[in-house]
Amino acid sequence: MPKFLLSLIFICASTFMWAQDSQQEKLEQRKAQIQQEIRDNEKMLQSVKKKEKSAVNVFLIQANKIKLKEKLINTTAKQEKLLSNDMYINQVKVNKLKKELAVLKADYAKMILKSYKSRSEQSRAMFILSSESFLQAYKRAQYLKQYTNFRKNQGLEIQSKTAELVDYNARLDGQRSVKKKIIAENQKEKQSLEVEKQEQQKIVNSLKKDKNKIIADTKSKQQESRRIDSKIKDLIREQIRLANQRAEEERRKRIAEGKASEADKAEAAAPKSYSSDRITLTPEGKILAADFKANRGKLPWPVEKGFISLGYGDQPHPLYPTLTVHNSGVEITTEQGASARAVFEGVVSKVIALSPVNRAVFIQHGDYFTVYQNLSQVSVDQGDKVKVKQVIGKVRTSGDTGKTIIKFLILQNTSNNNPEGWLQNR
Repeated sequence: MPKFLLSLIFICASTFMWAQDSQQEKLEQRKAQIQQEIRDNEKMLQSVKKKEKSAVNVFLIQANKIKLKEKLINTTAKQEKLLSNDMYINQVKVNKLKKELAVLKADYAKMILKSYKSRSEQSRAMFILSSESFLQAYKRAQYLKQYTNFRKNQGLEIQSKTAELVDYNARLDGQRSVKKKIIAENQKEKQSLEVEKQEQQKIVNSLKKDKNKIIADTKSKQQESRRIDSKIKDLIREQIRLANQRAEEERRKRIAEGKASEADKAEAAAPKSYSSDRITLTPEGKILAADFKANRGKLPWPVEKGFISLGYGDQPHPLYPTLTVHNSGVEITTEQGASARAVFEGVVSKVIALSPVNRAVFIQHGDYFTVYQNLSQVSVDQGDKVKVKQVIGKVRTSGDTGKTIIKFLILQNTSNNNPEGWLQNR
């Protein structure tokens, strides 16, 4: 086989194995992350169970725990499959090395035998001296030298491949041990999942008698949520209107001072209504909005720990599918005493009490707004510039349910976005 083709095969195999190792490392990191989330979820569950008056909230946290367990099982299964593929490749490599070594050793044995038969210095000298010309004698001397070097290289190659074979066998032994451990872990998690599902079913059975009350409470909370959503939209419209009005005043000032561009003059000449649905961005605002948009899917969570207990948009109630629940953002259940954090740099455009127990912070990022609701304390003021992950307040813990939930919204002007598509995957 040509050397080029052998080199190409080796490079491809090495690249594939490197990719396998990289994937395995990522899966291991993801597994550790999920295991930490399960531990955090369990702490929240135990805390809520101590204070909970309604089993609905326990059901929701338990449901998230089951979801995390399923993720963990799937991640472990991917690890096992990846490891099996890697072991297969290594076994093929071991088999190939064994065949190559067998051929090398056989050739080397023949070479040694041939050398033994013609080992005397006299026979070597006669081989050279019997040459018909000086050039032929020179070529025969070179041949003997090359033959000696070739034999030496053959021996070194056998040593190298033997060491490589030992290395691959050791790697396979280690992989077999890891695979055995992964299979045992996966089996244990599956058994644990069944226990969690049985616990969940007990909660569901206990809730059946409270169906009417739960539906009535849900509808009441939905009405309150819609009222707050409407208030948020009105507040943002007012902020947009005022921002556009300030931008117009700045433009007219530049015109009066003779510093206006042609675009400023054309904009100033157009009739104005100070739109409350779309903000007119300054050059700085355009840069900030573009940076915010470029970080879609990479934004940190508004709390350090937690899980999404209610997703975005219209969705069936977790217990009663015929009942539709609407959410303009995401609700993230976190631990008691958790701090709310800015997900991106920006300017605090509003701090307000949306209800007697629900304080909210609005942060503007160009024509994007992030809204952080259900805060018990606020540590920023209107007009403050904030950085990524800067603490802006404390998330409120409900005295009735014992749950600590932050509601997080992302809007572009007055249009709601699904925050799950903007936040980093966990």
